[in-house]
Amino acid sequence: MASLTVRQLDEALKKRLRLRAARHGRSVEDEVRTILRSAAADEAAFAAAPEPGAPAEPSKPSDPAAKKALLIIGGGIAAYKSLDLIRRLREHGIAVRVVMTDAAQKFITPLSAGALAGEHPYTDLFDTKLELDVGHIRLARDTRMVIVAPATADLMAKMAQGHADDLASAVLLATDRPILLAPAMNPKMWSNKATLRNAAQLRADGVHFVGPNAGEMAESNEAGVGRMAEPLEIAAAAEALLTPSSGALAGLRMIVTSGPTHEPIDPVRYIANRSSGKQGHAIAEAAAAAGANVTLVSGPVQVAPPHGVNVVQIESARDMLAAVEKALPADIAVFAAAVADWRTANNSKEKIKKTGKGTPELALVENPDILATVAHRKSKRPRLVIGFAAETEHVIEHAKAKLARKGCDWILANDVSPETGIMGGDSNTIHLVTKDGVEHWPPQSKNEVATALITRIARTMSGRP
Repeated sequence: MASLTVRQLDEALKKRLRLRAARHGRSVEDEVRTILRSAAADEAAFAAAPEPGAPAEPSKPSDPAAKKALLIIGGGIAAYKSLDLIRRLREHGIAVRVVMTDAAQKFITPLSAGALAGEHPYTDLFDTKLELDVGHIRLARDTRMVIVAPATADLMAKMAQGHADDLASAVLLATDRPILLAPAMNPKMWSNKATLRNAAQLRADGVHFVGPNAGEMAESNEAGVGRMAEPLEIAAAAEALLTPSSGALAGLRMIVTSGPTHEPIDPVRYIANRSSGKQGHAIAEAAAAAGANVTLVSGPVQVAPPHGVNVVQIESARDMLAAVEKALPADIAVFAAAVADWRTANNSKEKIKKTGKGTPELALVENPDILATVAHRKSKRPRLVIGFAAETEHVIEHAKAKLARKGCDWILANDVSPETGIMGGDSNTIHLVTKDGVEHWPPQSKNEVATALITRIARTMSGRP
């Protein structure tokens, strides 16, 4: 092996070495030895993984060096869960480097995070040791993905607006790797219009989400949607992003319908319902994360389109049926859209005016039954056809009757009475009705419902009970 002496280095590098050695109270030679030992240890613990799309020989899935993630820990009480998350990620064969915000260090210590990750965490954008080689750029690129857990309202706002005033936000702005957010905040903060706008912007930018979940908050007498997803959920979502081809639905084609339909009365008025599209979009996103090739047929919604999904925008029920039939064949079809049952027989080409002669009569005709049409197909019928039953009374009885009448395989029934807040809200309570019986799922966020449904679908498609 060729020898290398300090004298052979260029003057600029020698100057940097002298400054670094002086700062640590070591000789230049000892500083070089320390750097080399550290580099060797880092290489052993955090070997370089192939870049996405590179032709390099793939590593074995069980090899920890095959996958690596940068974990950014935000400042919230849920930061304590991030310590368990580090352990769970490593159990999935994912090597972890950690960045901690100033606020995160108020809840957990760098020593704890570093001990679990196996190397010191990074905390300061202006760390002279780190920034000698533009450290925030290296952290942003020397990884396969970035996980933010907990993702606070402040961090999400910085990301949505492109701020970079600390190490965490600078790394997030500089990275070109997939980003997975696990939001965690008070329910009022999560439902605030500003946070929802930021979340929608981030989804539109291609950022992936896991959670937030519904449940009790750290604060006394506070409950709702805002809990950080559990470490096992986040680790599973990270695993799916790093190895999408090994997802539970890899290789399967899936159609999901979502949102309302708008049935025109005249050029400015229409018949519709209060569906937000949140549940259907969450199902499409969870299916894509599980490796499925997803076509989402969506009515008019304000929800950002899921990442990695082919979205077909429609207006009316007839448009939706045409788009669904065009997307066939498929292995799975989930009809989560709240399709208007009726449309006007002849919608006016001009705006209908008040005449003082009474209310105009609107002749209504039934819209096509998309679920029944697909479920009763003789050819190109998906292996698994799933419908929704949004009811306000006798939920289970109506769902059982719908299952038999429509000819589908499963019905997901829910009570959408106004007092439940389900229609347009962020949580849901599902009763899964099949020919074998009824499963009563606990109240969950719509993201959790989507994850549970995809897990159940994957079991069924693989032939497991």
